[in-house]
Amino acid sequence: MRGSRRTLLAGTLVVLASVGALVWDGRHAVIALHQETAVRDVDGALVPLGTGRYAAQSGVLLGPGRVLPTGGGGGAGGGDVTLGTATGMAARDVGWLASAEVPGDGTAYADMARRALLDLRVLTAPAGTSPGAVLAAPSTNWRYVWPRDAAFVAVAYARTGRHAEAVEVLGFLQAQQEDDGSLQARYLPTGEAAVPDDRGLQEDGPGWALWAVAEVLRAQTDPVAAEATGQALTPLATRSAARLIAQVDAVTGLPQPSPDYWEVSEDRLTLGIAATSMVGLEWAAWLRREGVVADEAWRSAGVDPDGLERQARGLREALVGAFGPDFPRHVGGRPDAAVTFLLPPFTACAVPRAEEARRAAVPQMRRPAGGVAPGAGWRSDGISWTPQTGLMALAATSGGHEAEAAQWLGWLDAHRTRAGSLPEKVLHDGRPAAVAPLAWTSALVVLALTPTPPSGGAC
Repeated sequence: MRGSRRTLLAGTLVVLASVGALVWDGRHAVIALHQETAVRDVDGALVPLGTGRYAAQSGVLLGPGRVLPTGGGGGAGGGDVTLGTATGMAARDVGWLASAEVPGDGTAYADMARRALLDLRVLTAPAGTSPGAVLAAPSTNWRYVWPRDAAFVAVAYARTGRHAEAVEVLGFLQAQQEDDGSLQARYLPTGEAAVPDDRGLQEDGPGWALWAVAEVLRAQTDPVAAEATGQALTPLATRSAARLIAQVDAVTGLPQPSPDYWEVSEDRLTLGIAATSMVGLEWAAWLRREGVVADEAWRSAGVDPDGLERQARGLREALVGAFGPDFPRHVGGRPDAAVTFLLPPFTACAVPRAEEARRAAVPQMRRPAGGVAPGAGWRSDGISWTPQTGLMALAATSGGHEAEAAQWLGWLDAHRTRAGSLPEKVLHDGRPAAVAPLAWTSALVVLALTPTPPSGGAC
């Protein structure tokens, strides 16, 4: 961890870092909860609420979106005007919820779904950011846009009937993408393809982008609107496909190594990169098959439209040959949550033996509180990660494993913050930790509670 110093105090290792205190209690890491939730003020700015501030101000928050009736610049004017502005924002939140589906309605998970949607609304394009910019979380070091997170949030919006928001989120991603289809690990939310650091490219981004474009289109019930959406997002689709194809090694038939969602340097290909590349090319082939993207647009991006089906099929075969039947993080390695990427809803046709591999991976990835880590090879610190636990819930739901899905969703529901937001992590003793809300987990919960559209023969 950068910029940290270590001190031994009474048998407990304490690491002081820029993101907070990391304490090792025996074999288990202890990380503070950065905030209970985040809200907007009357200026539309994002306001993180730590435990103390939430306790002090929860009574004055207005509406389901929990608008804070103050602003950094004094709001829109005097006290009455500021209160009026806040009341109007709260009323719009009510209308926003009522205007489209809230998944899980009538179930034990209705409140979690409602809160997750509202948290996504708070994290999407707060004041000072570009339209469609989805912040990963409220803390300073998370106030960036990860392409993966944006893709999941766009699909969550589309699946619940919030199509304008979905297109705007993908439009932001399209505006950041390079002409060669590459995407950085993360972007500043102000746009202009600006990045906060030197993390560099992360090659799962184009695959996630193609999956999201296809899912947003599949969620559209209005043919005219679907056609307009397809045209608007054609550059994102064609450039992403071109990038995925360019990354495939001619000898192995597999992509080049790249950092994936673990966000560490890699000199070996990970399942996360191989799977998202396969997913992306399969949905690119679907876009071509459905006539969503014109052949000339594919060719303009350097993609042979007639070869998309063959390239997608070839990558799937190469992936199965290299990683199957156990589908570990690295060939010959240990299990990884990326095995879920080989299953619906990410691919219309599950990769053979991937479901068995997923189930076999769970005991090796399980953490003391009951969630899972990113992989069996992740550091043994006792921490459950909610995004990977959410991936298990989504895979179980999409695969028709209702009892298992209920267990994962019940666990996520039980480990929310006091404000009801979904945190990034859960400690060994069940306490929520790190940032909250986390956009990726919030989107995963929404998706796990919404039906996956029929595949339409996408693979």
